[in-house]
Amino acid sequence: MSKPLTAVPKFANEAAEQAFWETHDSTEYVDWAKAQRVVLPNLKPTIKTIYLRLPQHLLDSIKAAANIKRCSVLFVNQGVVAGKATQQLSG
Repeated sequence: MSKPLTAVPKFANEAAEQAFWETHDSTEYVDWAKAQRVVLPNLKPTIKTIYLRLPQHLLDSIKAAANIKRCSVLFVNQGVVAGKATQQLSG
């Protein structure tokens, strides 16, 4: 039998809440076995601008691929990077 859960305290601000959770285990406050998956459709992914230095021949290939697909160079770059990152992470 599991031990009873402790009530989550009220916090004055986000900084106080963050400090609390840095030093406490959430399993003492939340029954994760009863957790449900939620979808937050209105959240936008965080985007950070980076700059890449590419050889001209590679940039020309990316531009050609974008023209064939009739989309932006940025869109092609994001697809290539996302695909390669997924491939690298999956082994």
